[in-house]
Amino acid sequence: MHKQRETKGFTLIELMLVVIIISVLAAMVMPRLVGRSKDAKIAAAQADINSTIGLAIDMYEMDTGSYPPDLAALMKKEGKGPYLKKEPKDPWGKLYIYKLSGNEYQLYSAGPNGIENDGDDIKNW
Repeated sequence: MHKQRETKGFTLIELMLVVIIISVLAAMVMPRLVGRSKDAKIAAAQADINSTIGLAIDMYEMDTGSYPPDLAALMKKEGKGPYLKKEPKDPWGKLYIYKLSGNEYQLYSAGPNGIENDGDDIKNW
């Protein structure tokens, strides 16, 4: 009488099939996730500009009567500040650009490539 040998574990073919299936799924999903990452960073920059930093600038103006000379002023104890806890950087790690002209300001990010005025800037106007 033959004794059947008990096998525990996976065969090489089973392991290769699992690796192939995972590779195919990753190849289908990854391109979609890469595009979403860029969109998420752009949305985060727009939220910072229109809400978080924009609101801090407006609160500074309400408390002091004028807009801040630069974004660093938002982190100082001026008026009822500080209005921001840390230096405002965009999702790509660059400082937001703030320009004051009289009673108006411009606040923007140079975008994913970090180059100003090339079409991918994220602005508040």
